[in-house]
Amino acid sequence: QVQLVESGGGLVQPGGSLRLSCSASGRTRIGYVMGWFRQPPGKEREFVAAISWSGGSILYTDSVKGRFTLSRDNSKNTTYLQMNSLKPEDTDVYYCAASNADFGRGAAAYDYWGQGAQDAVAS
Repeated sequence: QVQLVESGGGLVQPGGSLRLSCSASGRTRIGYVMGWFRQPPGKEREFVAAISWSGGSILYTDSVKGRFTLSRDNSKNTTYLQMNSLKPEDTDVYYCAASNADFGRGAAAYDYWGQGAQDAVAS
């Protein structure tokens, strides 16, 4: 089993920044893909970004391109989602996830999930 723990959520004004972290522990292994998803109230979980093991491939959903930056430090088993120029519509619970195989946007491809971190963007 792999345990994922998110941190860094909070309340910020529009235009502000937050950085989410996701720390992995347990039976982590080389090669796993890390992803971030968010879930608006009453809606399905939606893809935000994903990063390959090497960091050489990164995917973003269109609505966050140019504002969010995903990175990882494999020596610390930690993934970082830097969120800049935040908008009220970015208010969600953000989940990190790990995949042992696929690199993609579908939630079904991810094997392990964190408990979620709440972000709120409001004036």
